[in-house]
Parts: sequence; C-alpha cells; structure tokens
Amino acid sequence: MKIVLPGGTGQVGTIVDRALSAAGHEVVVLTRRPRRPQDIAWDGVTPGPWAQAVDGADVVVNLAGRSVSCRYTPENLRAMMASRVDSTRVVGEAIAAARRPPKVWLQMSTATIYAHRFDAANDEATGVIGGAESGVPDYWAYSVEIAKNWERAQAEAPTPDTRKVALRAAMVMSPDRGGVFDVLLRLARLGLGGAVAGGGQYVSWIHDEDFVRAVEFLIAREEVEGAVNLAAPGPLPQREFMRVLRGAWGVPAGLPATRWMAEVGAFVLRSDTELLLKSRRVVPGRLRDAGFEFTRPGWEGAAGDLVRRVRDARTASVHRPVRVGGG
Repeated sequence: MKIVLPGGTGQVGTIVDRALSAAGHEVVVLTRRPRRPQDIAWDGVTPGPWAQAVDGADVVVNLAGRSVSCRYTPENLRAMMASRVDSTRVVGEAIAAARRPPKVWLQMSTATIYAHRFDAANDEATGVIGGAESGVPDYWAYSVEIAKNWERAQAEAPTPDTRKVALRAAMVMSPDRGGVFDVLLRLARLGLGGAVAGGGQYVSWIHDEDFVRAVEFLIAREEVEGAVNLAAPGPLPQREFMRVLRGAWGVPAGLPATRWMAEVGAFVLRSDTELLLKSRRVVPGRLRDAGFEFTRPGWEGAAGDLVRRVRDARTASVHRPVRVGGG
C-alpha cells in the first residue's frame, strides 16, 4: 500500500514509519524538514505540491501536531491547538480535492479528551468527555478543547469516499530516545520514580508494537469508523505503574513527590504537571469489540520488553565497530 504520513518525523510518527516501511509498504512522510527521498515538504497549514502524494494513496495517517512536552503557557496551548486543527483541516482539503482519494484516513487524537476521574474507566460508549471537572486547573479544559476541535476538523471534512477514524491514543511507550518511556525510565533510574501527589491518578498507555498493530488493524477493518481508543486494557494508578517500571529495571525504591515538587520538576524539565497529575483511565472498548488482541495487554510484560530493548540497544551501541582511517 501507499501510505501518506503527515507528521511522520515525531516520536510516534517515527515508530509508525519504521514499522510500516519494514512491512513493505510505500511510506511518504510529510514534514517541515525533509531529509530523505521519501520525505515531502509541507507546512501543515496551506495546500501545496505535497497534496499530489495524497491523490492516489491508499491510506493517510495524520500524526501532525506540536509536541505536548512543553510548558502549558497560553502561547504554547494556542500553538498546540493551531498545529492540530490546521494540519487536520488541510489534510481534509487535500483528500476532498483528490481525483482518487484514499480509502481511509486515520487521524491522531488523544485520550486526554476524557475527564479526569478515578471512579470508572472511559471507553468510547460510556466515557465522560472532560472540561467540566471541578478542582483541577482551568487550562486542563483547554486541553480537552484542543482534542475536541482536533476531532471536529476531521469529522467536518467533506470526504465522502474516505472512511475516517480518530485515534484517541494514550501514551505510546517505546524505547526510542526522547519519548515518554525514556523520560519515565530516566526518573526511575535516578530514584525519582515514586508516587506523585499520592499516585492514585491512572496512567493509560499502549506498547509501541500494539499501537502499530492497531493502526494496521484499523486500516483493514472497513466497518470501523469514528473515535477509537488506542490504549492497553490495563491502566494503572501512577504509583503502581512506576513500581512496575522500577522493578523491570531493578531499582528498589523511588522517591515520592508532592504536588508542589511535581510543579518544580515539570518546570525544570520544561514540561507540565497535567501529564503527571491528570487521571487518564482509558480502555479500548471498540478495538476489543472489533476483535483486536493485544500482544502486551499488561504493563508488567510491556515494561519488561521495553527495558530489554533499551538494554539491547545500549549493548549494541557499545560493541558497534568503529571505522578507522579512510581511503
């Protein structure tokens, strides 16, 4: 298949590009900084020659959007909104204008669309959309608005010949440097991976291989459209999540952190506490109903696999031969 991947150079995009290319598909990446023959320049805002890649493609998987790994200042929140809505809108315009539109358009969304809650899990049918919770920072509601507008931009695109799926993705865990797992593992290794603000808030996640398998599954399942949760079936309280991760690496304990300590740490890391404190208890209702089976449904097995891959990569790097001389 020919698969067009807007935003294919980010952490999740790199995972998808690598896996789909290895499976033998023709993957075209739309990026602001093209470096490879399969990369095509775009700005994520305006139509351009890049739209020719969409015409005749089998699939579009749009993963474009400003990274959420930043301080949630008003300026950054506006940039997150614009990058997601604008890129979705212009992808929809390209599909609408195509003589041979793709059969399916998978559009990245986020599990952050659901409410901060501890009492029950959020699936697509019974989950509570966030934005009206009490006792949480006001800007958390803006994060939900970003997600809602992101999905609305896809839903309103006039693409009658293209099936549309919104991927409400939890945190994608991979051993790649700079990703969320890399950050969490670093905290655990430093002895800082304890409970944050009591640790009762739920962490929803998905193993990188299951994320790719879910993308492939949704491409193939012609009857599935609309919002789909991409999350492993076993979300955990943060204190338990980090305990399992510490155990996988072999760290006996982790220093707990109060809410204000989390604020200081997030400031130093140029990130935001919403990523640590919001309870994202999300489960994959529609995926499982459609027959998808997870290879890593539990965090203990997933964390063990990810740690092994991190260690294998480091061992390979240490033993990689060094070329000396020239000619």
